[in-house]
Amino acid sequence: MGRFRVAGIAVVSLGAVALSACAAGGGKHATPASPAGHRQNRAAADATLRKSETAAAAQAKANELGQIPVIMYHRIVNNPPPGDDRSPKDFRDELERLAAEDYVPVTAAEYVTGKIDIPAGKHPVVLTFDDSSPAQLTLDGMGNPSPDCAVGILMDVAKKHPGFRPVATMYVIKDLFGKARQEEQIQVLQWLKDHNFDIGNHTRNHLNLLGKPKDQVEKEIAAGQTLITSLVKTPPVTLALPYGNQPHEKKWALQGASGGTRYDYKGVFLAGYTPAPSPFTKDFDPVGIPRIRSKENKVGDCKKFCSMAWLDWLKANPTDRYTSDGNPNTVAFPKFKAAFVAPSFTSRALPY
Repeated sequence: MGRFRVAGIAVVSLGAVALSACAAGGGKHATPASPAGHRQNRAAADATLRKSETAAAAQAKANELGQIPVIMYHRIVNNPPPGDDRSPKDFRDELERLAAEDYVPVTAAEYVTGKIDIPAGKHPVVLTFDDSSPAQLTLDGMGNPSPDCAVGILMDVAKKHPGFRPVATMYVIKDLFGKARQEEQIQVLQWLKDHNFDIGNHTRNHLNLLGKPKDQVEKEIAAGQTLITSLVKTPPVTLALPYGNQPHEKKWALQGASGGTRYDYKGVFLAGYTPAPSPFTKDFDPVGIPRIRSKENKVGDCKKFCSMAWLDWLKANPTDRYTSDGNPNTVAFPKFKAAFVAPSFTSRALPY
């Protein structure tokens, strides 16, 4: 009897093992807990997410291959002389227009590296200021910008329009907002850094690089790089060429070295002309990015090529303007524009 009972138990145990093996995937069917099941679940989740992202892009009429206005400013002063300066009123009016037309400022560094994180349906604009004038930024004893300087006006407009980011790129030279003492120079650049402004190189001495030999070009750019990094530890990501003039070899402005200082920029900006291409397109050229002069649409070339004229054109041609899908991890656009995506961004492409 004892042997019979043992044998019976053994038979039952073998049957249980066989049933357990089938239930655990001993057959060919994947279960949620198996590796194949995990892959199937992940694929289904990815497909659902892709469908949702595509629908959101279509809803926003996203075109992240569209053009972006990069606006160039100099001094903001009362009764500006002929040239590139603007009055505080004109500057404020332009910012108010940008906010009303759903533009959101991004920095030059964010633009050239493709880190454009703005809400769906909005359009990026890059505000750039050349020559580091006190009219652009003057701080009081408590670290508050003067209400009539460019940064003060920008901050005030942003308060009235909460989605309008108070950021810009300041292309500095040795004048450094009129500050002579190193401590004051550190103070003003650190304020910019702490408030998410971008500090770019405009060379140390604002020397025209056109026709200069390579060693002189690199020396001047490296001197501007050293000026910035000696005061704040964050190296600039971009360069704005003095007078917009490129050196004999355009790549000298992008990469080089002098006096133990190396520079390797992600973008070099010119002085005017047209809106800039999206950083996600084949048209994006880091050695020569166009900017638009801030000016009213009245006389001469400004009838076609200054900020008022180009903002009018972008408003009239919305399908050519960069419009965000609200997702910084994708590059969304209508399907028929797919041929223009830069190869380095195809993995992020979201055609709809």
